[in-house]
Amino acid sequence: MKKLLSLLMVLAMVLSLAVPAFADEAEGETVTVLYTNDVHTYIDKDLNYTVAAQYRDTLDNVLLVDAGDHIQGTAYGSMDKGRTIIDLMNAAGYDVATLGNHEFDYGMEGCMNAIEWAEFPYISCNFYEEADGVKGDNVLDAYKVFELGGQKIAFIGVTTPESFTKSTPSYFQDEDGNYIYGIAGGEDGTDLYETVQEAIDEASAEADVIIGLGHLGVDPASRPWTSEEVIANTTGFDAFIDGHSHTELPMQEVEDAEGNIVILTQTGSYFNNLGQMTIAPDGTITTELLTPADVKAALYDNMVAGLYSGELTAAALEPSVEKIQSGWIDSVNEELGQVIGTTEDVLDNYTEDGTRLVRSQETNSGDFAADALYYLFDQTSIVDGYPVDMAIMNGGGIRNEAITGDISYLTCKNMHTFGNVACFIQVTGQQILDALEFGARGVGTGEEIGGFLHVSGAKYTIDTSIESSVTMDDKGVFTGVEGEYRVKDVQILDHATGEYVDLDPEATYNLAGYNYTLRDLGDGFSMFDGATNILDYVMEDYMVLANYVQSFEDTDGDGLPNVTGYENLEGEGRITIE
Repeated sequence: MKKLLSLLMVLAMVLSLAVPAFADEAEGETVTVLYTNDVHTYIDKDLNYTVAAQYRDTLDNVLLVDAGDHIQGTAYGSMDKGRTIIDLMNAAGYDVATLGNHEFDYGMEGCMNAIEWAEFPYISCNFYEEADGVKGDNVLDAYKVFELGGQKIAFIGVTTPESFTKSTPSYFQDEDGNYIYGIAGGEDGTDLYETVQEAIDEASAEADVIIGLGHLGVDPASRPWTSEEVIANTTGFDAFIDGHSHTELPMQEVEDAEGNIVILTQTGSYFNNLGQMTIAPDGTITTELLTPADVKAALYDNMVAGLYSGELTAAALEPSVEKIQSGWIDSVNEELGQVIGTTEDVLDNYTEDGTRLVRSQETNSGDFAADALYYLFDQTSIVDGYPVDMAIMNGGGIRNEAITGDISYLTCKNMHTFGNVACFIQVTGQQILDALEFGARGVGTGEEIGGFLHVSGAKYTIDTSIESSVTMDDKGVFTGVEGEYRVKDVQILDHATGEYVDLDPEATYNLAGYNYTLRDLGDGFSMFDGATNILDYVMEDYMVLANYVQSFEDTDGDGLPNVTGYENLEGEGRITIE
């Protein structure tokens, strides 16, 4: 065992010198920052926490950091509300992380649990306590300073103000609906910029290099809170490691408020890349994105000739990380791996270039998810005397890539990863119209809106020639519609006749959905406030899907239900976009 450890130590030292593409020749002075963002619990890929830890161990003067959204995304996160993911990050040796909006998806208690479980610090300069609308103390430290390689490097954490609506606003409130936590943002971004500048000024007194570690993104839909705007309205950043928009930014130069160049970078998402920042002794910063093949090349292909001819396995280099990772994957797959149905259709949400159609138009996955809700309250007679009129499903809650062939509980869990619960409420036609209008505000603009609504038992049209006049508060919560509605020709399925009839704004309707949208202001849907509750917290989202899958007939005699009727990626024509 001692010989193996000695060999690995020698190998690590040689590798750090033998791979010029990944290391600087200036010993003890160059600092490397490895970074991840928006991993979303995709731990079963070629690039993962084990591989990241392996690569880290081949470098000197190295830090490993994360820019948020790591405890939610697949069943590997939701099955234990992120506990194993945090264990993996601890074992991999993360040095610091910031909070993404999805760190709040298990409630404020779940977020605080993750912070407590972590053996690395979380930082955020703009996440604060609030009382009676007045900003209080920061919940976390605004920054963290590291000293290595003769350099003092500060990371400043920044959390997107969109967390209120892209998580759930009620998580930031007390039982009376009063906000007890805040995230500095401001309608024009000024509150965010000033808060970040204050953190930069404080950190600059202690450090030579200032790096933003933010979960802001570059998506236009996130304006005025994007990383580009924060850089442009502040002074003092040398670099900014970003997340949130799932954008691959190997190295982008952005000018700050004084015209200085700041390096902006982001890895994309789902562990498709590992980011590597090199800070030279003279302060020069460069960044690159390493693909799984790049990291493998650094670890395996550039071995010192003849020094080690065996295979460097994950278990050999990082037994603690690999043991946690493989054990958890096996456990979840076994628990949820039972096949409950099949489909010859391909349920999907993505174009070939990775565009998430489900956030801007109808998809067959969106139809399927909405139909599952409709079925739960319609065919199962779960509520007598209240026939379901319509079901809605927000596009941001549908996370699957292509699904075909066998369908298991795990398949359903990977479509609905959040653990939201089905609810049933009575609303007015006007509330339905407002919800559809709010969800359609980005259609035709190129923006992806997680609140875009897929429907079952209904049809509607979006007229993109009409500019959205939806209004929101500074937290992105719906406040009204000022002008003409771009949503029109809304029709509801009539149970008695089987025909679609026009929505009546004055009538009442029985609406199925999830607590995220109907009860908790998720995505900013406040128009359902005051709705009459019929039945809530009925069934967890992935089980709603599984329940629907098992309702189909076994048409080929293999003993499994065959899901049919979802042949077209763009759905069945329930949503018309003009």
